[in-house]
This record gives sequence, structure tokens and C-alpha cells, in this order.
Amino acid sequence: MTLPRNARFRIPEPGGRPGDTPHFGDIDIPAGGEVARPHASSAEQDIRDLPFTLIRTLGDDGAAHGQWDPKLRPDILRIMLRDMQLNRIFDDRMFTLQRQGKTSFYMKSRGEEALGVVPALVLGQQDMCFPTYRLVGWLIARGYPLIDLVNQIFSNKQDPLKGRQLPVLYSARDYGFYSISGNLGNRLGHAVGWAMAKAYRAKDDIAIGYIGEGTSAEGDFHEALTFASVYKAPVILCVTNNQWAISSFSGIAGAQETTFAAKAIGYGLPGLRVDGNDVLAVWAATEWAAQRARAGLGATLIEFFTYRAAGHSTSDDPGKYRPSDEADHWPLGDPIERLQNHLTLLGEWDEAQHEAMLEGLTKRVRSAIKEGEAIGTLGESKPSVKEMFEHVFAEPDWRVLEQRNELGV
Repeated sequence: MTLPRNARFRIPEPGGRPGDTPHFGDIDIPAGGEVARPHASSAEQDIRDLPFTLIRTLGDDGAAHGQWDPKLRPDILRIMLRDMQLNRIFDDRMFTLQRQGKTSFYMKSRGEEALGVVPALVLGQQDMCFPTYRLVGWLIARGYPLIDLVNQIFSNKQDPLKGRQLPVLYSARDYGFYSISGNLGNRLGHAVGWAMAKAYRAKDDIAIGYIGEGTSAEGDFHEALTFASVYKAPVILCVTNNQWAISSFSGIAGAQETTFAAKAIGYGLPGLRVDGNDVLAVWAATEWAAQRARAGLGATLIEFFTYRAAGHSTSDDPGKYRPSDEADHWPLGDPIERLQNHLTLLGEWDEAQHEAMLEGLTKRVRSAIKEGEAIGTLGESKPSVKEMFEHVFAEPDWRVLEQRNELGV
């Protein structure tokens, strides 16, 4: 039988475009605690159901349910709430400063704050994060100075990276944060390679690497999974499925065919699909994968199912490609609000405490920005030109020395 010409080729379409009514009715959302937690040493072939469900702990009632509940102390929950809220306040203020021309570029993490903050608290200080550009929460949770973030974003003379990186492409080795690259896929391969090196040296350190779901359509993703599988690299590989890769929706990368967690099966790796707006589920899944890695059982692929509530960056207008109120209809809610509600239910938080926290965090952000503005914003201050010639080679090449002499620096 000959098929109609238009049946031979399909272009995936999202559930809504500008002007449409948002709907997420096709998402199957199990109740909190519904998914069983296998032992961390389980054989991959025995847990192949996990990529096709959604691990959730926090229920609609705000309580924690089920075997994935990590049973964290209230003080840990409050730390997570504080760090995620600081992440959001910092994002909002820096976005405004970009609009005022004080920096060239910025990217917000709204809706995804748990994915940076929580793993930073779960993993050890010696472990290394290979991040995407929406993980400033990792640095915040690890205590990286806000003023260093501000100076890097302003690209001023106190920029800790000396002008070598685009704003928000941070690098902080001492905080377990590998340098961010705009070429996202390559960081997953670097995470696997770093983990392999640690295993070869009989170290207990593990790596965690991130990409967005759009990047899973690139070859780097599949190469990283191959090496992770073959060499049992002690690494956690994370796909942040926030539904949109710039202006292309997740279906372009294959979301309508299967889950991103299911891609692990073809490589003999365990795959977890996790509610990325549920801090307890994110904690539990990260901890489970870390236990496997440290026990010599190799890599785990985690799909964090979440939503990019803001634009891709300051150069993006999401209203051009999705319904303007789509974020308001996201069925998994907001990670900060859900944790706040959970703490309140436990009797460990109230509105007065929350307002006081917001006030204190806002003052911290304003103070750091004021200090950075005194040094200089975009174009007012910049690293010395001689920094171009520093830390390029272990021993300066003669051409580098000649060029530096020509500039007289």
C-alpha cells in the first residue's frame, strides 16, 4: 500500500503555541510515594520499569510518602529552602541589571533551583559537578561568595575568571564546580572521563554531569553513555528535561517516543525518572545513584522532569513560541513553594519566618551587587589586558611573550 505523501514525514508539535490554552493532560503523574525504591545494588535488568514512571515523594497534601522519602532533618530542609530562595532572588536581580545594561547576558534558573542546590548538599566536597548554565544553585549551596558571582557577571577587573568566560559560565574548582561551556554536550563526556580517572586511581570521588533534554539528541550524549557503561564509570548523568531547549520543545529530542531516562536501557545502565520539582525525590535519587557509583556498580542516568518557567536567557522571549501563561499550568508546581508547604505542614516553618528569610536574603544580594557595582559594571571596569597571556601555557611560548611585549603589558 502506498502511504499518502504527508504520512511519510512527521514534524513533532508541542501541546500549545502562543495564544493556545496550555494543557498538560498527557502527563501521567503518579501519587507521591507510589513508586517503589529498589536497593541501590539492584541489577539493571531488574529495574527497567523505573524509566517509565515518575519518582515522587511529596504528595498533593504536602506530606512525604513512600520508600523514596530520605527522611531528612528539618534543619536540612530549611537549608535547602534558603539556598533555593537565594538562587531565585539573585536570578531576579541580575536579570533586572542586565536589562539596565550592567551586564551583557544572564540566564535564570526559575523552576529548576532544586537541581543545583540539592545534589550539592547530597554529594561530598571531593565530588565534581559538570554543570549546565542553570546550576548556580550548586555554588550557592556550597557557599561560593556572591560577590565573585557578581564580578564574573559584570566582567569587571575583579572577575575571578579574568574575563575568559561569558557571564554565568562560572568555574570554581575548589567548590566542586567544573567550568561551564556553552557547548553543553561535551561536559557529559568530561564528567565520565573525570570519573574514570578517579576510579583508575582507586579514589572514592564521583562525578555528576548535566545536560538539557535537547542536548540528548547530540552525539556527545551517546558517546558519554557508551564510555560510562563499558568502563563502569562512577558518575551520575543527568538530563534536565525542562520541556524546552531554547525555542524547540522536548519532542524534537524524542520526548514523544519514550522518556529520556529510558535511553539508559540501550546502554545497560539504570535509569531513573524523577520529579525535578520535588526536593525530597531529587535528594533520594541522587543519593541512590551515588551509592551505586561508590560501590563500583557504575553510572546511573537520571531524567529530572521539570519546567523552565523563565525564558532560555535574556536574549529569549518565550512568548514567541509557547503560551504566555504555560508556566502557571505546570502540574508539578514550584519547588520552593512545595518545600515551604512541606515545612509548614511539619510545624517547622511559618509565614513570619519566610518573610524574615526573604528580607535577609534580599539584603545579602543587594550588598553583593553594591560591592560589585563599586568595582564596575559592564564596560566600566575590566580585567587587565595582560591576563590574556597568563595561564595559557605552563611555560610561556615565545610567540605569547612576543605578543605581550608588543602590547607593553
